[in-house]
Amino acid sequence: MTLNEIVNYLNGIAWGPWMLILLVGTGIFLTVKTGFLQFAKFGYAMKHTVGKVFQKQTAGKGEVTPFQAMTTALAATVGTGNIAGVTGAIAVGGPGAVFWMWISALFGMCTKYAEVVLAVRYRERNAKGDYVGGPMYYIKNGLGQKWNWLAVAFSLLGALAAFGIGNMTQVNTIAGSINNAIDAFGGNTAAAAITLFGQTVPVSSIVIGLLVAIIVALVLFGGIKRIGSVTEKLVPVMAAVYIVCALCVVFTNLGSLGKIFAMIFKGAFSAEAALGGAFGITIMTTIQKGVGRGVFSNEAGLGSAPMAHAATSETDPVKQGLYGIFEVFMDTIVICTLTALTLLCGVEAGVDIAWGQSAGSELIAAAFSTVFGGKAGSLIIAVGIGLFALSTILSWSLYGSRCFEFLFGTKLLPIYQCVFVAIVVIGATLELELVWNIADTLNGFMAIPNLIALLGLSGVVVKLTRNYFEKEKLAK
Repeated sequence: MTLNEIVNYLNGIAWGPWMLILLVGTGIFLTVKTGFLQFAKFGYAMKHTVGKVFQKQTAGKGEVTPFQAMTTALAATVGTGNIAGVTGAIAVGGPGAVFWMWISALFGMCTKYAEVVLAVRYRERNAKGDYVGGPMYYIKNGLGQKWNWLAVAFSLLGALAAFGIGNMTQVNTIAGSINNAIDAFGGNTAAAAITLFGQTVPVSSIVIGLLVAIIVALVLFGGIKRIGSVTEKLVPVMAAVYIVCALCVVFTNLGSLGKIFAMIFKGAFSAEAALGGAFGITIMTTIQKGVGRGVFSNEAGLGSAPMAHAATSETDPVKQGLYGIFEVFMDTIVICTLTALTLLCGVEAGVDIAWGQSAGSELIAAAFSTVFGGKAGSLIIAVGIGLFALSTILSWSLYGSRCFEFLFGTKLLPIYQCVFVAIVVIGATLELELVWNIADTLNGFMAIPNLIALLGLSGVVVKLTRNYFEKEKLAK
């Protein structure tokens, strides 16, 4: 077997049916144990998270505000997967994939809540005085030292995955989308190219890689406070711009929404029923693509977001945990859904889609073009993907650093961070099919140690939750 075949085999395990069942099953288990918290307390969670966005928040030394912690985590989850990933899931799995994406998100809200609760409960201060936490710390401090090998495994996978899923693949997508926009406006990026690493690389890709690397370095070496300061400004702006543009497409096609939702619900159980023909899309493919995209996008159960939330100035684990509920809701229920509706509106408006075949950002760009025109559609996607991917790189630079720090301490951390910045430039210039597959595999296997910890410490989550809401009830 070739390396690519081995990686594809492992990737099939990492994101295969059994892993997806484990991820969603953990969410269902936690949902039942917490009394369906994300549904029963949804209004409360929104009121005490996004409802406080305009209230002044302060943080102490080595800390970020609760909102900054959430935007840092949200910056990592709201990435290229929200655009190109959702498009690909629908193309391969049919419109019904959207339904299963929703299902995974509804239970993922409780998974993410539990992760954040445990991250704050079991965090500690590092040598620099910063709060550090995440799966490796609630494994070590919650499950106990005998499970430390599991914490090491998570950290090793996370430190390596950050180079791929949180770096090379993201900057490569940025370069590709910007190059497409340049070409749409009459440029010719292929004409100005050089040979690098045996590949023909547009000079524009190198320039883009260098610019992104400079931005990442300036933010990364400023520590968690600077990352939080940037993401709290970047995330709302990028989300708002994309949401407004997507809503323009949706409202332009209001007459088609009834048919589109019918396609989604019918397609959840039969692609043929939804599309009116035999496209060879099985129910299993629809479920796998929908659930997989939901989990991959919102990262519920993967263990990444808790590392950002652990830095919060909030001392109550449950209060910060509520931001985890909002995070999944915003990422998947709002942004991924709008991408799905925009794409399907585009299909109804005449955009050709090869059902059952892979597709990427060019298809969603075509959907935007039905309302905004070809040039503007390409520009919207270039800006959207550019901002989404940049925010992901910034957040994953933190995640990778935290994992490396757990393994080797703070003294060697600058070496890891310098390598991370250098890889940004490399990632912008390479064909990354193998890198994508390796990154997916590492990212998927990260979930196993985290899920073991979530199940093992579920009693702690339930106890903290019950005590918090009992106090809230008495306070009234």
